[in-house]
Amino acid sequence: MGGRVAGVDEVGRGPLAGPVTAAAVVLDPDCIPDGLDDSKKLTARKREAVWDAILESADVSVAHATVSEIEELNILRASHLAMIRALDGLRNRPDHALIDGTMLPRGLTLPATPVVRGDAQSLSIAAASIVAKICRDRIMVDLAQQHPGYGWETNMGYPSKSHRLALENLGVTPHHRRTFKPVHKML
Repeated sequence: MGGRVAGVDEVGRGPLAGPVTAAAVVLDPDCIPDGLDDSKKLTARKREAVWDAILESADVSVAHATVSEIEELNILRASHLAMIRALDGLRNRPDHALIDGTMLPRGLTLPATPVVRGDAQSLSIAAASIVAKICRDRIMVDLAQQHPGYGWETNMGYPSKSHRLALENLGVTPHHRRTFKPVHKML
């Protein structure tokens, strides 16, 4: 596999609130950021440092699927939609995509390979995982300011005990995924 290879990863399939976010990253082989690794293995501070280096040296695109798209399509299809959007947003079309996971998105128009645990296997997927995580986390921190009490600034919309309790006490917001069981039960 030669040419421009994009790593693609998503974050936000499990939360009860917020978008699903995907990133596509084409690294410059002559300028691989120091400390690049699976986002789950890095501290928040280290992720931020690597994020800066990725943005300086790589072709990066971030895209989302909205809560209404998640509800309409289902979370898997919505995450794949975000992945395709991220690939389409790159400055230059890649020759190949490495997609984190076991499935390729429907409608993908370039050669691609699914990579199980890709963020641990591929530097470009690891870079995409860092970019997607930071972008989605920032969205959730912003939404937490608009909807205080749900703890989104720390739980990022995942179904933590405090988030589930806030759902019971404060109700459902427009950013909650109504088709997800804990939210659906509330309605």
